[in-house]
Amino acid sequence: QVHLVESGGGLVQAGGSLRLSCAASGRTFSNYAMGWFRQAPGKERETVATISRTGRSTYYADSVKGRFTISRDNAKNTVNLQMNSLKPDDTAVYYCAATTRYYYYTDYQEYNYWGQGTQVTVSS
Repeated sequence: QVHLVESGGGLVQAGGSLRLSCAASGRTFSNYAMGWFRQAPGKERETVATISRTGRSTYYADSVKGRFTISRDNAKNTVNLQMNSLKPDDTAVYYCAATTRYYYYTDYQEYNYWGQGTQVTVSS
């Protein structure tokens, strides 16, 4: 069982940066692969980035490669998403999620614990 709470969202101009954080409760954090997902109004939820239990393996959507970085600190029970060179298309509610399954899956349907989300708005 894990509780997830996102923070760090806000309003930023195109080209700017934001750092999202996800704080997890529970002593089994290191047993979960983690992911960041986003959903814009009228659009389906999409995977942004995922990270393995150890943090040694990561996945990035093509749309964010080279701009976003996912990381985790198992000692602090946190997972972060550094977002640089933000674009208006990055505007969405961003969710942190965890999976009890082994792999750092790229499909959001594989994740079974979710935070409440944090709004990211990028103006042009």
